Parts: sequence; C-alpha cells; structure tokens
Amino acid sequence: MKKVFALCPVRAAIQVIGGKWKLCILYYLTNGPKRYGEMKRAVDGITEKMLTQQLRELEEDGIVVRTVYPQVPPRVDYALTSLGARLVAVFAPLESWGQQLVEQLDGEQLSSRVQSAVLVAAEEVPVVGRNMMRPA
Repeated sequence: MKKVFALCPVRAAIQVIGGKWKLCILYYLTNGPKRYGEMKRAVDGITEKMLTQQLRELEEDGIVVRTVYPQVPPRVDYALTSLGARLVAVFAPLESWGQQLVEQLDGEQLSSRVQSAVLVAAEEVPVVGRNMMRPA
C-alpha cells in the first residue's frame, strides 16, 4: 500500500524561519534594508559565520534579497522580499505576547536565559506593531 504524505504548513514555515537566529534577523529587517555590519551589531551574540549562513539560507528560501552595489568599497544590503515582508504581520502579535510575558513575570521571575534575550538596547528594537516593548 502506498503512503500518502500531506504537507504541513507549520512545519514548512518553521523549516524556513526556525532556529535561534532567523527570527531575530528578520525582525531587524522589518524597518528596511540593512547592511551586514548593521545586522551583526543588531543581532547580539551571533557569530559572523552564523549570520552569513542564516542570511544565505533566508536568501535561498526567497525571504531575503541580497543587493550588491558596484562601488568601492563594495556595499551589500539585505532586505525582505515581498514574501518575507508578509512576515511583518507575524511579529506584531509575537511582540505583544512577549510584552505580556515580560510584564506578567515582572522581569524578576524570568529565567536568566530569557532575561539575557530581552535585554537589548532600545535603539536596536525596530518598530513593528502598535504595542512596542521599547521605543525605536
């Protein structure tokens, strides 16, 4: 008997945007194109090798576009494609849920793993939704 496989849209989405760094990278691209150095500074803790790998995977999956400008020194920008831009709608409720989590736990009961993840400089947080964790 032949097995029938159904596509799971959640698994497909997680395969493309899952992992430790991809959502952070995409989140910082929501406010427009960024240069590699800007991304490296914004995504605290990521190595250059991992940032390059994650950006390549996102580019390969059609979520991010890499634009190389013919100038000296070379300039490269990364931006969301139209497919990637549709993810912006996902960040607002995720951000809202995160804000509720931080407020509910009042910052004191957060595990050290979560505390280190939420403590970012205010200028690094892009404006996505109406309820912002920090002003941009």
